[in-house]
Amino acid sequence: MPRLVLFLILACLALPGTGSAFSKVDRQIQTSDGVQLMTTYYVPDGPQPAGGWPAVMLLHGLGETRDDPTNAIGISTNGIAETQLVPQGYAALTFDARGHGESGGLVGIDGPREIQDVRELFDWLKTRPEIDAQHIGAFGYSYGGGAVWRAAAEGVPFAAIVPATTWTDLYSALAPQDFAHSGVVLGFWNSIVSRASPELQPIVNDLVGGQNLGAVHAFADARSARQLLSNIHVPTFVMQGRRDFAFETDQALAAYSRLSGPKRLYLADFGHAPSPHPAGELGHVLPEVREWFDRYLKGLPNGIDTRPPVEIAPDPWTGRTFSYRTLPTRRTLKIAFPGLKSIGSTGKVARTRPRLTRKAETFGPAVLRVSLSSLNHWPHVVAVLSAVTRGKEIVVSAGGTRVRLGRKPKQVTIRMLSQVTGLPRGSRLRLTVAATSTAQSPGDLLYLLGVPRTARLTVGPARLSLPVLSRPISG
Repeated sequence: MPRLVLFLILACLALPGTGSAFSKVDRQIQTSDGVQLMTTYYVPDGPQPAGGWPAVMLLHGLGETRDDPTNAIGISTNGIAETQLVPQGYAALTFDARGHGESGGLVGIDGPREIQDVRELFDWLKTRPEIDAQHIGAFGYSYGGGAVWRAAAEGVPFAAIVPATTWTDLYSALAPQDFAHSGVVLGFWNSIVSRASPELQPIVNDLVGGQNLGAVHAFADARSARQLLSNIHVPTFVMQGRRDFAFETDQALAAYSRLSGPKRLYLADFGHAPSPHPAGELGHVLPEVREWFDRYLKGLPNGIDTRPPVEIAPDPWTGRTFSYRTLPTRRTLKIAFPGLKSIGSTGKVARTRPRLTRKAETFGPAVLRVSLSSLNHWPHVVAVLSAVTRGKEIVVSAGGTRVRLGRKPKQVTIRMLSQVTGLPRGSRLRLTVAATSTAQSPGDLLYLLGVPRTARLTVGPARLSLPVLSRPISG
């Protein structure tokens, strides 16, 4: 029996494309402008397939490195390579992006130079004699996901891609309704300020200050893929956080609806804050990522392309997901918040509705229409929707916009972030209107820009249109 067991183990290890051992080499690769990028290159041990190893490039998040597991998905790109891909017969290339970690250069926020870096690393990889040049894929999350989208849209010939927890339209992600998510912007900025390209500081100042927005828009458009999605025909597995205030679900939904090639969508419990990052979810979704590459880089008929293409994780994570042939059906809740109140610059108006008689789950952007007036200069308004339940307050969504108000009440429309948030039965929806999101809670750092100390705002009746799933999936 021991000899039989040993024989079976050795036989499994000898199967082509599924070896568990691999070589790993850290090396610098020089780009066309002379900058050195630090990379890690993995090649499986064992017999090489006749056409060479299929390969995957993996791209990390902003202010991070290829070894950093503290991120929007909870595992480093090296970790994904070593646990999910290389042992299953893939070569892999990870790298510290320009201006990050051990790489040289300055950060340009996925600008033309960074996309050229991706192209040159792709070209380096495809010329390796052990690589199947026709079957190279890419996985990237957050900052790396933005680069994967843009590189694919600009013609880098990936055979399959997986962009995760990222943007397709950078301007609408960071400044919806021309009003910046200042907390998100400044948080990202602080992570790279010491190695940022000089062009970035004026862009950040203008974005947060709400000035020169034409230049900001042009900067963001050059780093977005939304307007170029018709160029992408390769198999694309889109992953997005269901509760992610940096990059809302509509960033992924817009892409998914416009892609014409094979596609799949997974709405996850991981992502940027306030995503909960359940430990068990990666054990479910990362094998799906590998299956996607198995299908389109190895040509294995594993059925992932025939399953229902839309998959949503519940919150909290239970180990079970929900699948749909198309985006799930929704209905719209209409909620009125009556009243009239005036506040000063640091004040807030908070109105709470009766308890929900049954559980609900948001899906998509809520739209608030509120009556506002001001006798002096109140330049912008922020609205936060929360659910008060079981002794805690869950932030459901938030939105803000710049306003021009006078003595006469004016109807102002605020589009809130597109999120998938469970609303427990018996919870009470609360609307908070103020100058900042911190008025709702000191820990709510989405909108930080205040108004002049002398400013006053009068908040009248408000009506909320809240899209929810026809059948909630979260407990």
